[in-house]
Amino acid sequence: MSKITAPTRNEAFAKRLKKRYAAERRFKLAGLSAIAFSVAVLIFLLSSMTLNGLGGFQRAELAVPIDLSEYGLSATAEQMASPSAEQALEAQGLPDIVQLSAESALGEQAASELSSQAWRDLAGQIIANPELAQGPQTFNLPASADLAAGLDNEGSPEMQTLADQLASQGVLSENFDFGFLQRSDATDPQLAGIWGALKGSILTMIVTLLMAFPVGVLAALYLEEYAPKNRWTDVIEVSINNLAAVPSIIFGLLGLAVFLWIFPNFRSAPLIGGMTLALMTMPVIVISGRNAIKAVPPSIRDGALAVGASPIQVVFHHVLPLALPGILTGTIIGMARALGETAPLLMIGMRAFVATPPDGFTAPATVLPVQIFLWSDEIDRGFVERTSAAIIVLLLFLLLMNGLAIYLRNKFEKTW
Repeated sequence: MSKITAPTRNEAFAKRLKKRYAAERRFKLAGLSAIAFSVAVLIFLLSSMTLNGLGGFQRAELAVPIDLSEYGLSATAEQMASPSAEQALEAQGLPDIVQLSAESALGEQAASELSSQAWRDLAGQIIANPELAQGPQTFNLPASADLAAGLDNEGSPEMQTLADQLASQGVLSENFDFGFLQRSDATDPQLAGIWGALKGSILTMIVTLLMAFPVGVLAALYLEEYAPKNRWTDVIEVSINNLAAVPSIIFGLLGLAVFLWIFPNFRSAPLIGGMTLALMTMPVIVISGRNAIKAVPPSIRDGALAVGASPIQVVFHHVLPLALPGILTGTIIGMARALGETAPLLMIGMRAFVATPPDGFTAPATVLPVQIFLWSDEIDRGFVERTSAAIIVLLLFLLLMNGLAIYLRNKFEKTW
């Protein structure tokens, strides 16, 4: 038996070894550089969006002292509980009361820069707390878009001077706008909000999930567990893979040609938007579902069959529960992609100006990405800040969905 000897470490061997180590160091350095660059880009994106969006969560407000009891305005708890409470306050002259009080306290020029819809803001406060109508109160009411621009040192010199004067008097300031998350779209950036678009996104995602998830999971189960391996299933698999890579606007054209032809009265409704996005999300669910089902060890199936389970019991009692974490992860990631889509929803008309939140799946609505797209086309500085604020909300929504996917995967994932 020959004796094993150590390799000779001659000069050529040492040179080759040094070259391999240098290549490995370069590869590690390239990987670290790529990660550092990605993190830097992400930090830059989030920082720029945050800095630009902070102003979108604020609005310029004028502090106006108003004694509603002096004008004889009646606002009892019973009256304010009525659905027509705002109309009742308008009939009692609330818009004129606000204008007269502003002129008396701030002067005619400053009062003219109060938002024309400021009385609605005050009406909402009174409806929420009728006791505000019982005596003198100071209300923070939205200023006009021109005065808000002047406060940001933009717009005309006269408006900047007026804004500086009112700010020095303590009657004009930028405050956090809680109503931004409660109002719908408006032509005035001071009164615009995202609740209408956010509610439209939620309703659209519900329709998408209810349609895409069961069909996608059942299709994945059939293709992986029951479908025979022949040319037809090969064609179906290739078609599903191709559908997952089709540009989203193609699905918008399909929704425009099919769904709006079947339901012509539901244009720009969450029902049509959800059905269109379901077509786009379904291939992703099928592919992720098949991979998750394929990852279940064959021994699970063999063991279940050995103890007397029927084939359908094997699938639904053993295979599907074990594959569900992977299926849910793929589903949430597909839903997150659908949440950020704009092109297919533009094709079916979900870009209308919607001043009130949708009250159902068939009501006219828009979604958050389309709202961001529409605001980004405005030239008003206030809408630029609102756009950045809406992007922050959308990013938070996406982070929550992806965080949920990671949580479900880690909680239910099985190791073999």
